[in-house]
Amino acid sequence: VQLQASGGGLVQAGGSLRLSCAASGRTISNYGMGWFRQAPGKEREFVAGIGRSGGKTRYSDAVQGRFIISRDNAKNTIYLQMNSLKPEDTAVYYCAIDRSTWRGYVYTEVREYNYWGQGTQVTVSS
Repeated sequence: VQLQASGGGLVQAGGSLRLSCAASGRTISNYGMGWFRQAPGKEREFVAGIGRSGGKTRYSDAVQGRFIISRDNAKNTIYLQMNSLKPEDTAVYYCAIDRSTWRGYVYTEVREYNYWGQGTQVTVSS
């Protein structure tokens, strides 16, 4: 399974970016998916997750109301629309796939995901 994240870049505070994560080697339609991020010197943290059909989503408190996760199973791709970006959103963003087929719950723990993309850098300037 390979996950290819893209869409990162440098943006001013208040701006927007849209991340994409394309999967290959596995059809993701039966799996929950997640976005995580890791800033320098910090642990990887959950950002957003989505159930297999897109009907269930979950967000960290830090991004609730600003970020939107979505998926297109026909394209085997998930997205993260990031709005009202803040300097504290600066990090490498990773997409990941649930370690099991859909269990009815969007997990926030790193250990519940077993394949990870290579990450895409998001830098928000003040």
